[in-house]
Amino acid sequence: MRFLRQAGIKKGDNVLIYGASGSVGTFAVQLAKYFGAQVTAVCSTPNVQIVKTLGADHVIDYLKEDFTTSDKKFDIIFDAVGKTTKSASRHLLKQGGSYVTVKSNPKEGPNDLMFLKEVIEAGKLTTVIDRRYTLEQIREAHTYVEGQHKKGNVVINVFGDQ
Repeated sequence: MRFLRQAGIKKGDNVLIYGASGSVGTFAVQLAKYFGAQVTAVCSTPNVQIVKTLGADHVIDYLKEDFTTSDKKFDIIFDAVGKTTKSASRHLLKQGGSYVTVKSNPKEGPNDLMFLKEVIEAGKLTTVIDRRYTLEQIREAHTYVEGQHKKGNVVINVFGDQ
């Protein structure tokens, strides 16, 4: 949410989300749709259906197509995984467009948590959970996450198999 607000998201914007199937990306797709944007999601083949289900209007499968060769122009490009650069995607931005990345540190707003609470309660934001691990399995969980192929979030159940 903070990254999209930092970019000045508004209704009708064309937004590209690189890394749309990860933890940050799955929320970014949903929030961009909530703000009224047209969303192009970039992810791999196994995750195409997930990002479509979350509301992506268009999906670029990076295993089949390089998103940087697109003819489409965007108001906002959001790198939700920190793996691309502004220089690699600058030509895809509309004049006055914004590039934001998880490598930056957007400012916290005083009502951010209340806003998210309202969006969740309205049923407009759901959490994608890929796998669950017990606290005893934390090494396996880290290995899985570090493999960089998770979908959404990985949960550690601290109090057993709950």
